[in-house]
Amino acid sequence: MAANIPKVVLTGGIASGKSTVAAEFAKLGVPVIDTDEISRVVVQPGRPGLRHIVEQFGREILNADGTLNRKKLRELVFNDPAKRQALEKILHPAIRVEQLRLAESVGGPYQIHVVPLLAETANRHLYDRVLLVDCPREEQLQRLLARDGVTKDLAESMLAAQATREHRLSLADDVIDNSGDPSLLPAQVTRLHERYLKELAKRP
Repeated sequence: MAANIPKVVLTGGIASGKSTVAAEFAKLGVPVIDTDEISRVVVQPGRPGLRHIVEQFGREILNADGTLNRKKLRELVFNDPAKRQALEKILHPAIRVEQLRLAESVGGPYQIHVVPLLAETANRHLYDRVLLVDCPREEQLQRLLARDGVTKDLAESMLAAQATREHRLSLADDVIDNSGDPSLLPAQVTRLHERYLKELAKRP
């Protein structure tokens, strides 16, 4: 995966603020590869990923226009660990192929790879540093309810399906605190960017 370009994996629990932080890095000219965005691409109509999902879960998982009903799928898999694992077996390889392709093409002094489920996988070794966007679980819950309009029970299930905050912190080399005023995020990102340019992009 673009062997000569340092890679920082940006991770965090659901609704922790990963997209906001990634956008700040992008403003600084850092290439950002977001596996959530890739996951939407690989399930577009005509792609093998969508075909495999339909084979696994049935056509009722589709909207009337043939696109994937992501909300219905999410409700289905987050309440059933076996179904969630079946979905991951379909999506993860397809996402990985596209991630590799993008990593080779975008260049940059270093790259930010947004991988929400890093703590749930064994892929830490693929990256030079782990950057965690951290906030308390209760704050995640409130943001998730406000953002996605899901029920509290579903939101709790979504949080429970992920690694604990403590486990994510144990994997992190760097932490961005997103528990308070969002206006403080750009300065945190800028400081890290300057560090990465010195410590990663300058290495032989």
